[in-house]
Amino acid sequence: MAIKLKPRDKVVNWINSQVSGQFLRDGDNLPSERSLSEELGVSRTAVRGALDYLEERGDLVSTGQGKARRISNVRVKVMAKKKVLARKLFGTDGIRGTANEYPIIPEIALKVGKAIAAEFRTAGHNNNVVIGKDTRLSGYMLETALTSGLVSMGMNVLLVGPVTTPAVAHLTRSMGAAVGIMLTASHNPYTDNGIKIFGSDGYKLSDEHEARIEEMIINGVALEGVNKFKIGKALRIEDARGRYIEFAKTALNNISLKGLRIVLDCANGSGYFLAPLIFKELGAEVIKLSVDPDGININHKCGATYPEKMAKAVVAHNADVGIALDGDADRVIFCDAKGNIVDGDKILAMCAIEMKNQGNLENNTLVVTTMSNIGLHIAMKEHGIKTVTTDVGDRYVIESMRENGYNLGGEQSGHIVFGDFGTTGDGIVSALKVLELMHESGESVEELSKCMRQYPQTLVSLPVKEKRPIEELTKLNKEIYKCHMELGDQGRTVVRYSGTESKIRLLVESAEQDLTDKWIDRLTKAVLEEIG
Repeated sequence: MAIKLKPRDKVVNWINSQVSGQFLRDGDNLPSERSLSEELGVSRTAVRGALDYLEERGDLVSTGQGKARRISNVRVKVMAKKKVLARKLFGTDGIRGTANEYPIIPEIALKVGKAIAAEFRTAGHNNNVVIGKDTRLSGYMLETALTSGLVSMGMNVLLVGPVTTPAVAHLTRSMGAAVGIMLTASHNPYTDNGIKIFGSDGYKLSDEHEARIEEMIINGVALEGVNKFKIGKALRIEDARGRYIEFAKTALNNISLKGLRIVLDCANGSGYFLAPLIFKELGAEVIKLSVDPDGININHKCGATYPEKMAKAVVAHNADVGIALDGDADRVIFCDAKGNIVDGDKILAMCAIEMKNQGNLENNTLVVTTMSNIGLHIAMKEHGIKTVTTDVGDRYVIESMRENGYNLGGEQSGHIVFGDFGTTGDGIVSALKVLELMHESGESVEELSKCMRQYPQTLVSLPVKEKRPIEELTKLNKEIYKCHMELGDQGRTVVRYSGTESKIRLLVESAEQDLTDKWIDRLTKAVLEEIG
């Protein structure tokens, strides 16, 4: 059943459709108040109300001073992507692809090692590089090639073996290394792999650093090795895991987990050893799942991308809570004692509310992405918490947090970033923070997750044969517009290409499941007809 639109909603829907179709982009001026009124057949009061609403929600930015200038200077911010240099190797999360196919081949990994050395090597300073990996079979191949490239350029490589992505970020800082490298494709299957690079501060490299490294590789810039007396060394660091374990445990502020029964699914990934040990040392009874990696079973029907396995085990073992990590343990998904899944949005909601109540939420602001559920925005508004929306990817969440001094942000997928504690999403630390909240409040995960109502939401990922600009997909844009007109202010769509795979992601959210299903089907059909 279609929702009858009010004049204000008509304006809101028109703006949303223009943004989703990328007819309006970041920095574009909206039409004037008068033009919008005439174009859409609504009063200027309705236009003003719509713009006020969108600005309050954080979807528009006003750069003018005073009411008269505000309308003509409003700029679209929703779904806007940060402008970066065109890339051939680096995506939104490093270099990623199918193992033993370009660019995830040893020849490129060797060049990446040399280019990293050329970018960060300094005379007379620390030239150490930390390299960690997850449990994929192809990790051995990439580790060896990268190491060869780095040491040939005079860098010393500290090999820390299978550890989590946040562990590499932490170790890079704590060991005073110039660079940290994690070999992982995160939640992807074992057939993929990737190269994530961190600076000496533990944060992912800037766009500028990545662009220079890529230019050296793509354009064949001569990367001559050092003379035979300055070749670097490769050392296996045996105590690296212990360093991260002690760091992660401090997130709990000396609280004991004794008496708590936890089901822990490690996705046969890099957290398979670290995570159970940390929770056990803190006193919890741990029922382990997916802790037997064999090089090819990482993320296979387990972990954060397949939480059903964890949920069934929680019910079967009468556990208090379930925790599921992904392949590199930078994200986490929970379930309550009844087996109900608790995703990243709900984790963010409960943590933001608690931090605000304790006076620890910087600027009373939570950073989320365009994929976050409407219910999260509503819950935050009810608790006096502002939300800032970025494009999808923890990279963009962290950039916003750093630029504006915020200390909590994340994604529905389970990337949770506690800015006071780490430099990237950390599934283990996030899990400990939620367990700390349970302990301090005396409430279960089920009770804590009631702080927000989730709107029916469906997300599909479709393989595409090409990534044509979305604004050129005529059929898809027509369906997006029709969808916005029917859903009104009670729903939304997000259409975007994956930054790491040849896929397009479609999200539809509304107050009614039937409407959500209807429009996800129609958008899917349009995609398949044009680029599927």
